[in-house]
Amino acid sequence: MSVSDEHADDGHGEHHLPATEDWPHGFGEASWWPFVTAIGGSGIYISAALFVLSMGENALVSQTVGAGAMAGSVGIFLVGLYGWLYHAFVSDFWERGTDYHSDKTLKFAMLLFLGTELATFGAGFVYYFIVRGGEVWTQASIPHVFGSLVIINTLLLIASSVTLHFSHIALRNGNRGRFMKLLGATLLLGIVFIGGQVYEYYEFIVHEGFTITGGIYGSAFYGLTGLHGLHVTMGAVLLGIVFVRSYYGQYSAERHTSVSTASMYWHFVDVVWIFLVVVLYMGANLV
Repeated sequence: MSVSDEHADDGHGEHHLPATEDWPHGFGEASWWPFVTAIGGSGIYISAALFVLSMGENALVSQTVGAGAMAGSVGIFLVGLYGWLYHAFVSDFWERGTDYHSDKTLKFAMLLFLGTELATFGAGFVYYFIVRGGEVWTQASIPHVFGSLVIINTLLLIASSVTLHFSHIALRNGNRGRFMKLLGATLLLGIVFIGGQVYEYYEFIVHEGFTITGGIYGSAFYGLTGLHGLHVTMGAVLLGIVFVRSYYGQYSAERHTSVSTASMYWHFVDVVWIFLVVVLYMGANLV
């Protein structure tokens, strides 16, 4: 008699969680990894608040407290994310493929996750639009941030979405060689984009003196672009996992769930970047 049969015969006809000793185990509802990831993500926001409270002459907390909280929160977030991704997209699918977990279920889960990401970026943009239309904006010093580097970075990210799209098509058509080449090109373009954003920060901070503490625009600029850069980095990690798995032949025309979900995430961050460029880079100096 199977476990499911035993539950069916218990007289209640209800679905029960697995036993405590089974936690965490895979992508199922009893996994602790999403909870651990959420704790780390929440800690990042709390650490940012502690950093703000440590600024100025009347600082309420020490900068060491904020830095320590940030380091610990990022560590917890990365550990939770690793455990979540490994058990959801690597361990359970390494041998079983999409027959073990529903392809539609995981895609729907990614859509729900992207919904929370949309809410996060939406909150940031609402903050920006509020201060953009307020009196404080007329008194702010707005540097000229739109230039050739932004254009190049934007083209790189758009190109990465194109290569990823055709990479996925190649996989579904059974062309593994073309799939891997285009996937590698996508990952490379993403890494170059991240390097370009780091270089942009270096130019602004070191050579132009434009920092996050430079005023209302500086906090909005670094807050939103930094949040996006973190998401691109996480997307690159996802694509890296997909690339390693593809190298070992873990995907086929019938088995590509994690490729689909990683693609959904990557296309999302690309769209967010275009919106950032239009609103934050090009629109900052408009009256």
